[in-house]
Amino acid sequence: MKSLSYYFFCMFFFIVYTNNIKVSLADCDNLQDTCPAIPPNKQTLFINGLPCKNPGNVTSQDFRTMELSKPGSTDILGASKKLVTAAEFPGLNTLGLSIGRTDIDRDGLVNFHYHPRATEMIFVTKGVLLAGFVDTKNQIFQKFLQVGDVCVFPKGLFHYILNQGFVDATVFSVYNSQNPRIVSLTPTTFDTTLESLEKLKKRIISLSASDVHDVTSFNSMELECIYS
Repeated sequence: MKSLSYYFFCMFFFIVYTNNIKVSLADCDNLQDTCPAIPPNKQTLFINGLPCKNPGNVTSQDFRTMELSKPGSTDILGASKKLVTAAEFPGLNTLGLSIGRTDIDRDGLVNFHYHPRATEMIFVTKGVLLAGFVDTKNQIFQKFLQVGDVCVFPKGLFHYILNQGFVDATVFSVYNSQNPRIVSLTPTTFDTTLESLEKLKKRIISLSASDVHDVTSFNSMELECIYS
């Protein structure tokens, strides 16, 4: 009887412990109405997240930002990504959200990347795009997007966006994490980047007739660009 009780105790402890682990891996729930962040350069206490401003110093400006009103710097692939978190937009603190803007030149490409802590949802405001992601079964899901379309990239999966229109394109993003981060794939040299870019763009376009493909349809050089 004693061993049986001990067994149930161990099982109970295991369930509670694992559930706590799952909770700790997600952004924390907000325990008060608002918690605008103290700017990182003014922090005196370092925690997992950002500390709150004194409630007496909170203003309506904390809940408004113009960070996405203009595009960021364009990279050699013809795209710019601007990610805004609570560090730049204090009112986002503890809400489990970040926002972003992506601008893509004609024929430009947002290279393969993923967000380790967030799912990304994009809203197209300008242009015609070919967007897709690669799942853990090595399948590629991609679709043409136009103004007004919404697309979602699941957490932790490589995704990309190719401008297929005749004008520059713009999309706005929402992430379900206060700090989603970006892990991008960057070829080793400038020449390799340009060469790989053109080959990768042609391969992505060639797959556009269908929504789902196996990533093994890419050749070894393209796979190296994606996974290296």
